[in-house]
Amino acid sequence: MSQFFRTPRTVASTVLAIAMLTACGKTQQPAAPAAADKSAPAAAAVAIVNGTTISRTEYDIYVKGLLQGKQQELTPEQKNQVLDEMISMQLMAAQAEKDGLGKDLETAAQLDVLRMRVLADAASQKILKGQDPTDAQLHAEYETAIASMDKTEYHARHILVATKDQADQIIKKLKGGAKFEDLAKAQSLDTGSKANGGDLGWFTTSRMVKPFADAVKALKKGEVTPEPVQTQYGWHVIQLEDTREAAPPPFDQVKAQLTNSLVRKKLQVYVEDLKKNAKIEKKL
Repeated sequence: MSQFFRTPRTVASTVLAIAMLTACGKTQQPAAPAAADKSAPAAAAVAIVNGTTISRTEYDIYVKGLLQGKQQELTPEQKNQVLDEMISMQLMAAQAEKDGLGKDLETAAQLDVLRMRVLADAASQKILKGQDPTDAQLHAEYETAIASMDKTEYHARHILVATKDQADQIIKKLKGGAKFEDLAKAQSLDTGSKANGGDLGWFTTSRMVKPFADAVKALKKGEVTPEPVQTQYGWHVIQLEDTREAAPPPFDQVKAQLTNSLVRKKLQVYVEDLKKNAKIEKKL
């Protein structure tokens, strides 16, 4: 039941935004090169555009963003294409600065948001460095998740229609001996299950909207809802095919998701502490 173990959202890693930010931001520097910090070695240049350096670090970050985590080695031709793209981007960014676009309120706000995201991501990486959950913590999280998950799976069919009157007529036909599958194929608005006679397969009620879930739970095997069930999607007539005990996913199958969940919780605790010590005024 991997549906229960949803991968949580973590602080966004905006590597592509870093490349965009550095490409735009560095054009704000004066034409003459600033004095170098002798305590740190300068990053190797992959290109110099009208006196502005595109560093190897910036290039690698841009490539990483384009690959989106894929382990792939670019061909020499692809590497050259990426460099040409960065050169074009640098030329456009420099022209935007000359045209005063960097002072545009919306553009400046976009850059501020990008910078905020990048710094927030860097802070989260620093906070979580060396904080990988232990096996004991992962197993405890797993047991907690298992304890709260649905214990029953349902196999059901449904017919979705636009009005209660249509649903009432379908229930009347079913009582008169019509086959559920035939009516579903002929009248259901649910394109995902219509061709299969309204078959929804096996599911836990946590995946369904509450009125639908409550109606399914109230049925016995083979029964049809005596009254139409209304949800935001329309009116449903539901037939319960069978039930079975829901088997939890193996620990190893969801270990990565459990790790993400614990990491997220640790980060949330840290952020909440920051909020407690911060002076925050909401103006919205």
